[in-house]
Amino acid sequence: MANQSNGIGTLNESSLHAQIKELLVEPGDELEVPLNGFVIDIRRGGLLIEVQTQSFASMARKLDSLLDRYDIRIVHPIAVVTYLVRPNRSRRRSPKRGDLYSVLDELVSIPTLLDHPRLTLELILVDIDRHQVHDPKARRGRGGWRTIDKSIAAVHGHHRLGSSRDMLNLLPPGLPPVFTTADIADTGTTSRDGAQKLAYVLRSLGLIELIEADRRGYRYRLSRPTQTGH
Repeated sequence: MANQSNGIGTLNESSLHAQIKELLVEPGDELEVPLNGFVIDIRRGGLLIEVQTQSFASMARKLDSLLDRYDIRIVHPIAVVTYLVRPNRSRRRSPKRGDLYSVLDELVSIPTLLDHPRLTLELILVDIDRHQVHDPKARRGRGGWRTIDKSIAAVHGHHRLGSSRDMLNLLPPGLPPVFTTADIADTGTTSRDGAQKLAYVLRSLGLIELIEADRRGYRYRLSRPTQTGH
């Protein structure tokens, strides 16, 4: 049975955050553990597990303080399908969809995150219910609806990035030796915007290198030390 602390850090915790912790917890785990001025979601011996449903950048201080002494796993949910749940209305599907490439929206703010040998990133692909209430003060672009909670509707699977080199698996197969972000997008695996974010992260990690630019955009190739490994 997991050891529950006094609840520090659970105030205002979304249902999504709490449900992911429930999916992860194992017998003997400690929950909501104070450590060096921070609160850790799950401590499993020398491993610290942090559920991060929002910006990775907000974890910068915690990671800087703890990574040199502890192994840390960041667990991040990606909403494959989102359903809007509103009072007195039928549950409806949002047109917005997510996939593994959605993690790039977070990684562009800290592109070298996976460079640290003590850090791993676990992605959980889920469908979520976004619970909303009508709010006249909400911004017009949101149609007067404000999100008050998120919860899991379904779990599709887990995907772990254990090192920076695992990011190379997001490159689609069959790319030419010298490629552009248009080449990545043309495979249909992600949008041009997603391809540009992927190239930025891979270049920041030293996994690809910029060699020249032409009318189609920047041209890249795998960095020489990694060519035999991909």
